[in-house]
Amino acid sequence: MGRIDTSAEPIDQKAVVAAAEQALDDIKTIRTAVSDVIFGQESVVEQTLLAVFSGGHALLVGVPGLAKTKLVSTLGAVLGLSSNRIQFTPDLMPSDILGSEVMDQDEAGRRSFRFVPGPVFTQLLMADEINRASPRTQSALLQAMQEYHVTVAGAPHDLPRPFHVLATQNPLEQEGTYPLPEAQLDRFLMQVDVPYPEMAAERRILLETTGVDEAVARSAITMERLAEIQALIRQMPVPESVVDAILELVRAARPGHGNAKLDEIVSWGPGPRAGQAMMLCARARALYDGRLAPSIDDVRALAEPILQHRMALTFSARAEGIGIRDVIADLIAPKAG
Repeated sequence: MGRIDTSAEPIDQKAVVAAAEQALDDIKTIRTAVSDVIFGQESVVEQTLLAVFSGGHALLVGVPGLAKTKLVSTLGAVLGLSSNRIQFTPDLMPSDILGSEVMDQDEAGRRSFRFVPGPVFTQLLMADEINRASPRTQSALLQAMQEYHVTVAGAPHDLPRPFHVLATQNPLEQEGTYPLPEAQLDRFLMQVDVPYPEMAAERRILLETTGVDEAVARSAITMERLAEIQALIRQMPVPESVVDAILELVRAARPGHGNAKLDEIVSWGPGPRAGQAMMLCARARALYDGRLAPSIDDVRALAEPILQHRMALTFSARAEGIGIRDVIADLIAPKAG
């Protein structure tokens, strides 16, 4: 996530309100354009869009065949972004993602190296089945996702802006996969779980995707307009009560903070980046719902997608069948009294 500019001029609240109202119309257009192609899965679409609006990356987790790939390609078209797709496989090398140096020879026989950019040089990168590749290749995305440039042969190369990685992943219990390292998981703003579709949505999928005509994604906004919406989200005010709720939740999810029960089941918890993600996504969710400021309900709704990939259970907790989602549900449950 990029640095927040604290040296900017004081925010004009009236201007922010006017810009937010204008953004609401654009977001409605985006939602309609996506729903023309992706049937059902409203929560998945919402969370993925929130990650993009917040300027971050998202990890989509689900079994094959749930339209994860189609969602990413649809978002690229709808948001006016250039996009590339990388199919991760066990033999994929870091240079296949980042690019490489090739030797050129001119007419005089002089030789020089030229950088040939890899598929990472795009605005919306789909890392398909990211957990199929080796840890070495997975790690090749780390610098790009965090620093927005890559280093090849000692030379830095800036990536296009905006730059988003939307990775898909099969559940880790599937055979032939490599768990993502904790450092890379933390780079994802959100983990979006993709469930099976509801009956009505699956019926529509059967009817509308097996005929002659199939819906095609259409552009709803431009890249420049997306950048304006991302900047607007960072200007939205956050009530002090919401800031306190974010801090309380993130700190309560860490072992060693006075909760003996949690200390027994959580081996490590979310760092400050989780709080940063929550601040941005809470603002984005408010705007997505047509509100001008986030609420504590936004924090509760976002707790699972933002925290679940930033926590790990102890061996004994896993042996007892306790899940991360159960722990998060307990953290956000209203306290008695």
